[in-house]
Amino acid sequence: MFSRASTKAVSAVSRLAAGRTAAVQMRTFIAPTVSRRADFVQELYLKELKAYKPTPVKDSDAVGQVATFSLPKTPKSPEEADLASSLKEYESMAVEVEGSEVDASGAQTQAVVEDWLVEEEEEGAQH
Repeated sequence: MFSRASTKAVSAVSRLAAGRTAAVQMRTFIAPTVSRRADFVQELYLKELKAYKPTPVKDSDAVGQVATFSLPKTPKSPEEADLASSLKEYESMAVEVEGSEVDASGAQTQAVVEDWLVEEEEEGAQH
């Protein structure tokens, strides 16, 4: 009797397990059909995206949009300038020394150094 009960239990468990796997298989079988069904807007978007043909670019499209390139003028070399006159001008310049002033006659005199720090007298003696 114990063996009959155990075989019945084993068969019942195997039926339940078989029934659950079938349900799981059925769920996995049904699920992809729902996800395969695309959204209407997505289908429309993809259709329009595939049908889009861009206009070909022509060389004449850039006319009026881009300025034509022209080379700038070549700069003048410093060696080409009048070096003799600029050297003479430099030699004739008056030499400026810090702390001295130049008179109208061209003679240099020492500048008067003013005391920039003025100390105020304390008024503490009167109080």
